[in-house]
Amino acid sequence: MKPSHVEHIGIAVKNLDASIRFYEEILGLQCYNIEEVKDQKVRTAFLQVGDTKIELLESTDPDGPIGKFVEKKGEGVHHVAFAVENIKEELAHAKQKGIRLIDHQPRKGAEGLDIAFLHPKSTHGTLIELCEDKTKINSH
Repeated sequence: MKPSHVEHIGIAVKNLDASIRFYEEILGLQCYNIEEVKDQKVRTAFLQVGDTKIELLESTDPDGPIGKFVEKKGEGVHHVAFAVENIKEELAHAKQKGIRLIDHQPRKGAEGLDIAFLHPKSTHGTLIELCEDKTKINSH
């Protein structure tokens, strides 16, 4: 596997608006996108810092993955996302190497990316997200 860069760091929060204010007023970052990903039961906000994005994640349902995470662990880093060029190939490679997959096939995530997660029990405790931006790949 050869990710090109850290695509984003996902941070679970209880209140998206209060969290955006912190990142904008204290850290001086600018929120450039807020969207809801209904099938993941989450509202997201994106902020850019250098070449990396911060994705703030607020649950829209206590039984959704972010709702359960915040209930169990509190607010904080939820996942690290890596940009890859061929997500299906990378999933097959990870599975062949014995990595437990949460997603066996890519699905649509925020910002139109194809995404898939690797289980933290196979990645030394960190939830890893793989992201493929087909618009950038197809524009080369």
